[in-house]
Amino acid sequence: MLLDLLEWYGAIAAVIAALVVATNVSARVSGWAFVLFVTSSLALTAWGFLSEDAEGIGWQNIALLLINLWGVYRYLGPQKPRDPDHRKQAGEPG
Repeated sequence: MLLDLLEWYGAIAAVIAALVVATNVSARVSGWAFVLFVTSSLALTAWGFLSEDAEGIGWQNIALLLINLWGVYRYLGPQKPRDPDHRKQAGEPG
């Protein structure tokens, strides 16, 4: 029962997160999709190591967890201040 829950949550959460990232609504929304990816990676890591013959999925999701944490940091972490002159440099009206 627990293994089924971990497996299906991980799979469904990853699909939803991928769909959200693919829509490219905004950086903030993509950041929250990476949070969902993190929960998926955690569930699939646990499932991989608790299941028989699924250790490869566990190791894969450890790697994906690190990538997804980087995504969370990149999209939701501290933001670089925008250069006030960036519009002028890009030829946009000020």
